[in-house]
Amino acid sequence: MKWIGIVMVPLMLIACGDAGALNSTEKGDLDAGFWRYATDPHGSSADYSGDLVQAGIARIAFHRVPRVDAKNNSWVELIYDLPAGSLPQQAVIGLTYQSSTDLVVKLAQLEYGEQGDQSYAHYQAVLPATTGWHSEALSLADFQRPDWTPASSVNKGIVPEHVSAIYLVPDLTDEQGGQAVLKVRAIQLE
Repeated sequence: MKWIGIVMVPLMLIACGDAGALNSTEKGDLDAGFWRYATDPHGSSADYSGDLVQAGIARIAFHRVPRVDAKNNSWVELIYDLPAGSLPQQAVIGLTYQSSTDLVVKLAQLEYGEQGDQSYAHYQAVLPATTGWHSEALSLADFQRPDWTPASSVNKGIVPEHVSAIYLVPDLTDEQGGQAVLKVRAIQLE
């Protein structure tokens, strides 16, 4: 997959179901300054009501279009930029979330991104879909490179000081695209 660029367009919610409204008792501890999202330039979109993070909870609905062709992939991502700019050496990532689809947690690492080999085959772990709040703790040993990693992408392992963000990606297929709703109430690095 080759990134053409990141499109970050704030869209107002028209009809987004669960992503639009929070229960008045729902509260989280997220700092809005570290959260953003990205979608491809091929028609995928993100919807949220008001600010991306409200009452300490990030919530967003994604619509991913099917892959355009062999050279133009589609994507949708909720992105947490690491406050320190990197991961701790023996990091454990704690995440409290709700997701209408399985959730792929990716470590955005320099070696595999735009400034690296441009494979975008970042280390990742998959968490289950859940309609209620669910907490998981992931150690670095829980992450692996995806099956589709090209042979040209040399595996340099996880280099914590080169991981600048955590991407939260609904597990939607290249062939079909689809829709997903994602909420995040807490993320912790230990």
